[in-house]
Amino acid sequence: MKSKIDFINSDTRSSLMKMILPLFAAMVLMLAYSMVDSIWVGNLLGENGYAALTTAGSISIILNAIAMGISNGASIIVSQLVGKGNQKESNEAVSTVLVSTGVFCLVLVGVMKVFLKQFLNLFGTPVSIYEDAFQYLQIFLIGYFFLYMYVQLTAIFRSYGDSMLQMLGMLAGTIINAAIDPIFIHFYGIKGAAYATTLTQIFCFLFILVYVKKKAYFQFHISMVHTRALKEIVKNAVPCCLQQCIPAVSSMIMVVLVNRFDITTIAAYGVIKSIENILFYPAMAMNMGLMTIIGQCTGAKRKDRVHDYVKTGCIYGGLIEAVLTALVVVSAKYISRLFVNSAAVGEIVAHALVIIGVGYVCYMMTSIFMAELSGKGKPVLSMNLMFIYYIVIRVPLAVGLLHTKLKLDGMWFAILVSHIIALLLGILMTREWKIQTKSFQKISNYRQKSGC
Repeated sequence: MKSKIDFINSDTRSSLMKMILPLFAAMVLMLAYSMVDSIWVGNLLGENGYAALTTAGSISIILNAIAMGISNGASIIVSQLVGKGNQKESNEAVSTVLVSTGVFCLVLVGVMKVFLKQFLNLFGTPVSIYEDAFQYLQIFLIGYFFLYMYVQLTAIFRSYGDSMLQMLGMLAGTIINAAIDPIFIHFYGIKGAAYATTLTQIFCFLFILVYVKKKAYFQFHISMVHTRALKEIVKNAVPCCLQQCIPAVSSMIMVVLVNRFDITTIAAYGVIKSIENILFYPAMAMNMGLMTIIGQCTGAKRKDRVHDYVKTGCIYGGLIEAVLTALVVVSAKYISRLFVNSAAVGEIVAHALVIIGVGYVCYMMTSIFMAELSGKGKPVLSMNLMFIYYIVIRVPLAVGLLHTKLKLDGMWFAILVSHIIALLLGILMTREWKIQTKSFQKISNYRQKSGC
């Protein structure tokens, strides 16, 4: 079956917008979804409740990153097969993804349940918020399987050119979460936020099952699980998973560093991370959409289309991110009060975002280059860029600058510098890949002409 959007032959700008806009809307709804928890917890439970959610959120971010990373890796394979027009192998890949990654998720949840206290201790979680963070995560893990499978299915649908599912699922989930969150938090405190999140995740999973039955993009059957497909999925999913986890690991380390300060600073860092989502989600939407598009174009052997999509993505993505960043930085104090009604927290947040500022535009551009690398079947290069970005540069720089006169400002400057260097590396890595591709093509052409 053909993709819902014809990325190979249709107008570049139109096709890109048709793919990206629903994903961007889904990201906005995801932001609203996460903000509901943060706003209600911050306003009903105060700084301590928000600090507990910040610490618990760092672990849930890693789990979400694992789900996103595996789904991205799987989508590379499926989208390339769709581009080739190979329906049989596409069905095998989809069936293998759903079965193998579902089993992996169950094992992961079991391990997290057993070692949850050790993870919280690793974070250096303060005693005053330890129990709240533990209770939240205990309940969150129950619904994680449903969230995980929802993410896998939405990625598969993206591979076929259907980005509407993710938007519709998030719309329904956000409405439900917004309706039940304050009620559950009022009666059950921090556990109520986890209950509301879990129920919403179950609903989203059921919603997507109904959607799958109405569409016929692929066939699923246990007999279609194939070791050949599994090898390709692992080959792509592992680096994509690690790539998604790297920022989460970096964020965890940052939380450990921030936990050395007072509760106000911890809460402020949580607010900054929540506000950053406003700026990160457009880049995430662009990354996911382009990865699928480039995967299909690569499968169809249309390198010219890849170049067009990357160029168009950079122009539109850069402009969107620049405008959005300016609006957020200017209104940072007011946005901060939505999460925690504290002038001290607002001051820290506003000051930090002024320093980081331009780094978010760099993040958008870097995300586009990483999508290009991954979509072409080079997720290891994309992973390496992310590792240098968040671990090699950001973490050591933050640790070092925190011990200078800059103190907390050192962390914000470390984040800014890492964004700028990552963009420069992204440009160099994609140019290098293009040079290698052209050289390989010339050698191939020479061999064909010479009869080698």
